Amino acid sequence: MAETNVVKPEELQSLTTKNGKTPQIVSGLNRPAKHIPLGEQTRAVRRQTFMVVLGNIGLLSAGMALGLPTVTMRQLTDPNEAVHLSESQASWFASINTLSCPLGGLLSGMLLDKLGRKNTLYVLNVIALTAWALMAFAVESDVDIVFIQLMVSRFCIGIAMGIASAPVGVYSAEISLPRIRGRLILGTSVSIALGILVIYILGYFIRNDWQLIAIICCVYQIVAMICVIPMPESPSWLVYKGRLEEAKRALNYFRGLERSSEIVHPEVLAEYNLMQKSIQLGEGVKKPPFLKSIREPEVYKPLLILMGLFAFQQLTGIFVVVVYAVQISQEAGVSIDPFMCAIMIGVGRVTTTLLLGVILERWGRRRSGIVSALGMCVCMFLLAGYSWVSWLQSIPYLPVIAIIAFIVLSTFGLYTLPFFMISELFPQKVRGAASGLTVAVGMCFAFICIKTYPAMKNALDNEYCFVIYGIMAFVAAIYVYAVLPETRGRTLLAIEDQFRTGVKSQRYQAAPVEMQEVSIK
Repeated sequence: MAETNVVKPEELQSLTTKNGKTPQIVSGLNRPAKHIPLGEQTRAVRRQTFMVVLGNIGLLSAGMALGLPTVTMRQLTDPNEAVHLSESQASWFASINTLSCPLGGLLSGMLLDKLGRKNTLYVLNVIALTAWALMAFAVESDVDIVFIQLMVSRFCIGIAMGIASAPVGVYSAEISLPRIRGRLILGTSVSIALGILVIYILGYFIRNDWQLIAIICCVYQIVAMICVIPMPESPSWLVYKGRLEEAKRALNYFRGLERSSEIVHPEVLAEYNLMQKSIQLGEGVKKPPFLKSIREPEVYKPLLILMGLFAFQQLTGIFVVVVYAVQISQEAGVSIDPFMCAIMIGVGRVTTTLLLGVILERWGRRRSGIVSALGMCVCMFLLAGYSWVSWLQSIPYLPVIAIIAFIVLSTFGLYTLPFFMISELFPQKVRGAASGLTVAVGMCFAFICIKTYPAMKNALDNEYCFVIYGIMAFVAAIYVYAVLPETRGRTLLAIEDQFRTGVKSQRYQAAPVEMQEVSIK
């Protein structure tokens, strides 16, 4: 350009030259301002964030389903109720959703690849609505009939939980640039944590009417389904399916431009071409079968790493504390209302999850995971020691502090990281199927831990259960340090290259790259 313009910062969004390039911005001292990529500017970030929020609204049902046994178990097992469950039936009620969750995880992979990210969210909301309706309108005349209806409802909501773990996270990763990718992917964890808090609050106010709680969840799920309507489909998936006109419109929208089927801005053009190249659409290469792709290092390495991370997530008792929060609080010697303790746990998780984006971007994934696991280890040992060590019993509210700290610290890393990194580590060609398989393995471990907890507690007492969870948290810290890769500030292609070659690639780092005007094939 022949002339240098002085532009106010607020005018940056709308300024382009005739060829679509952003003018050079200079300060009052004639120093070049730092270049902000188009996808990280205010309008683009606002659009990306809003659409991710709409998608995440439906995911609250996963958190609600996870925390439901905490607020309903007392009524469902009360012998004074006309219809109540036995201890064995109650353990099935608490855990069967995690048994069906792997099915939802596998189904999620297929739906993400076949139907796309947006349509997968429709399926998720329909299944969740069906599950809540089955519970809301369960017949209360016969305990066996009620039990069957509750099991079907919990089985269906487990499928919805499995589906919910991947689509919005994958969607967030695909519509954003590396610098803001973390905070958008984090929306899934925030939604699940918020869903747990919402169900705890409902349980605090509605302690003796589990069907009313289910009716409220039905109404919410209908609202969540409506929120999916305005969401554009992921440009990456559209390119992969050959729907190029739609992909261009979506990519323009997510980069803060008009929804046009023509790309004129050089940054968006370069990103679109790189997207085409990475998906190998230009060469007409077909997607290989997943079982064949799993032999490739960029697939099986992250698959094994994340399966191990999900296993440690469950073996440290994170889901056990969420599902049995009220019961564990009572048995640990908490002196306040156990439902209020559950709400405090929920508030702690939501607050921590909201801060997690900043923490992960400053500390990185590995450091967050290590600090989280070591802190959880300490909390479990404190809970166990409270019954054995006299001076610990003199500390006011130690069980409450330890349980809430356990939840907060787990949210810093071990609870959130597996779901967070599932959207970062897998390559595009297997992202749906690999995500589903990984979640399936994780939920199998969740079912084992939640189903066996009552029996393990009766056989060993709570104190020894806490010791076991503490030991597993310590081993998890070693695992994170030894095998988990650092993905902070790196593009998805750079992460894939590292797994493929074993060398940390510098080609696709988040720093600005020289944009080349290349033609679209």
